[in-house]
Amino acid sequence: MTTAAPAPAPATTLSGPRTVSRRTGGMQRARRHEAIALVMPSLVPILVLSVAPLVMGVALAFTDARLVREPDYQFTGVDNFVRLAGNSFFWESFRIGMVWAVSVTVLQLLAAMGLALLLNSGLRLQTLTRVLALIPWAMPPVVVAIMWRMIYSPNAGPLNAALGAVGLPDDTNWLADFSTALPAVIVVGIWVGMPHTTVTLLAGLQQVPGELYEAAAIDGAGAWRRFTSVAWPSLRPIVSSITSLNFIWNFNMFSLVYVLTEGGPGGRTMLPMLFTYLEAFKNRNIGYAAAMGVVLVVVVVLLVALYLRSQFRSDRVERKG
Repeated sequence: MTTAAPAPAPATTLSGPRTVSRRTGGMQRARRHEAIALVMPSLVPILVLSVAPLVMGVALAFTDARLVREPDYQFTGVDNFVRLAGNSFFWESFRIGMVWAVSVTVLQLLAAMGLALLLNSGLRLQTLTRVLALIPWAMPPVVVAIMWRMIYSPNAGPLNAALGAVGLPDDTNWLADFSTALPAVIVVGIWVGMPHTTVTLLAGLQQVPGELYEAAAIDGAGAWRRFTSVAWPSLRPIVSSITSLNFIWNFNMFSLVYVLTEGGPGGRTMLPMLFTYLEAFKNRNIGYAAAMGVVLVVVVVLLVALYLRSQFRSDRVERKG
């Protein structure tokens, strides 16, 4: 009795996985091309308006370029940076900029945290309060500066009038006095940036489940303990991000301080961005000003990187603990 030979395996048995693999690879390539097509409309403006000017600025930092009608500049190597290293006025403006940026960022965070906790506490008229809290953020910086110049006016300003009403000295020229100019500008910077930080922190607070607060209260935890044990772990990543962004924004502040004081009196509020602007468009030393900009960018990036590294390290230690 003879047995029938087994039927040959279909040809698709060997080619099937390859066909599926080709189809999967083709789908992945199509999706990749589709993703690139979707990203390009937003990537092109970034390249044209951000990356290209940055590259051009770095290139100008190594030249003797001047703001003239017929530019003719040459490559000078690191001469601008060597000259900048001995410019005491620039480094003094850098010190003032660090005092300004750190003070505004820290005080802004503390004030915004208090306001966010207040808005999250279930008070009456919360919607109206939140709208009022956003007003400084909605106003253009130039309008804010003009308004605060009127408030600080030594003759008809409401601040001096209020001080005189309670028997305090009412003749202080807040923006022209050497001892009060920088603190007065710092107060304006805090007022302007606080709404943005408040909204960000309030969004973080609203993500914390109310049951956690109730459980902590049942365990006998006070207000401070509930904040540190329940709210702070959720807010910590948000605080790291918003603090880094606020520091960069505050250090690069220009329009607000320019309208308020133009860097005076006697350079007491001369922030590095303002110093660089005057060097470029008043003294017309574009190459030298570009070197200042490069130094400022490098320093800010290093400071923010160190801050974020310390935050990530502390978070890692807490997770292991």
